[in-house]
Amino acid sequence: MWALLLLIGAASVSAHLQDHSFDGQKVFRVLPQNDEQVEILNFLASIMEVDFWRPDSVTLIRPKMQVDFRVEAEKSFDVEDLLKESGMEYQVLIDNLQAALDAQFDSKARTASHSYEKYNNWDTIAAWTADIAAQNPDLVSRSVIGETYEGRPMYLLKIGKSGLNKKAIFMDCGFHAREWISPAFCQWFVKEAVETYGKDTVITTLLDQLDFYVLPVVNIDGYVYTWTNDRMWRKTRSKNAGSICIGTDPNRNLDAGWCTLGASSSPCASTYCGSAPESEKETKALADFIREHLSTIKAYLTIHSYSQLLLFPYSYTYNLPSNYDELNSIAKAASKELASLYNTKYTYGPGAKTIYPAAGGSDDWAYDQGIKYSFTFELRDTGRYGFLLPESQIKPTCEETLLAVKYIANYVLEHLY
Repeated sequence: MWALLLLIGAASVSAHLQDHSFDGQKVFRVLPQNDEQVEILNFLASIMEVDFWRPDSVTLIRPKMQVDFRVEAEKSFDVEDLLKESGMEYQVLIDNLQAALDAQFDSKARTASHSYEKYNNWDTIAAWTADIAAQNPDLVSRSVIGETYEGRPMYLLKIGKSGLNKKAIFMDCGFHAREWISPAFCQWFVKEAVETYGKDTVITTLLDQLDFYVLPVVNIDGYVYTWTNDRMWRKTRSKNAGSICIGTDPNRNLDAGWCTLGASSSPCASTYCGSAPESEKETKALADFIREHLSTIKAYLTIHSYSQLLLFPYSYTYNLPSNYDELNSIAKAASKELASLYNTKYTYGPGAKTIYPAAGGSDDWAYDQGIKYSFTFELRDTGRYGFLLPESQIKPTCEETLLAVKYIANYVLEHLY
């Protein structure tokens, strides 16, 4: 078997995962049973390009952990032979990535303009932020909190009725470029807020008494790149000194156990922590805004995909947060609310213990700033489509997630501190 591994390594072709066609690329799910099988996956990752979807780094793999990863077309049969020979439990989640990629766009809403039921590119989202604010001046205002590495303005929407001394909830989407369902939810949330204000009693109360800051896409440059060059791109697009590898993982770039567990100091790694905390203009802009509004921001929600999880601190340590019981009961109730619509099952708990350790994340950072209600959503699905969730699932995904967000927001409103 090790001979087969060496053969795969030796036959390394020049085709890289960055190739724009994903034809024939496969996504495997494996369940390593012991340390030896974990070692095989580590060796595989050392001799060829492997894109780990879950967990997001080979270093986090442990026995009995479900692992999803993508390999280039030329290697997929060799990898499958290897998995068979090693006796590792595996399945092919996605047989042809390009076909899955094309199948994302199955929405009935085929329109060149903005739609809440399809994936919108950045220019469309940027124009939408201006439109939604212009059309709802008494509820929505737009500001710019910074600009990206490539010079794009970072638009923030503030939603709520004007009032004195209002507390706020901060929500962001699109930390990781390829998680397209995430920005789709931020847009959906804003739509629901403006369309149901005055009709839905919970939304009306929330917007009368709280403000919501919504950052529709954090990692705009990366998001643009997923539309123009590489649908599977994850990181920012900044240059790294002394390396040909581009980008930092923005959700490993904050000063919360920075660059320790579950983050990499290698610029080529998908979980690269950056040259320093807040080295990325995007994370710095976000962190600066939250620091400036710490007296009013009482909850922080960050939206990712995939896995159907509702997580809270900590991810950079196995220690539990001081209000663990409260956060756990909120997550439990919010997950139940979410499941009430389509019976979508979410797992909830502290990040490190529930999935895997990851240092430098925004939820831990916000919590350590004193925002005691801090949650990360990992939206649909559990791997059948992974990052390529079809557009036909945008509406149900957003509808159910909204129930959980409303529950959390209402709880925060009733427990202001």
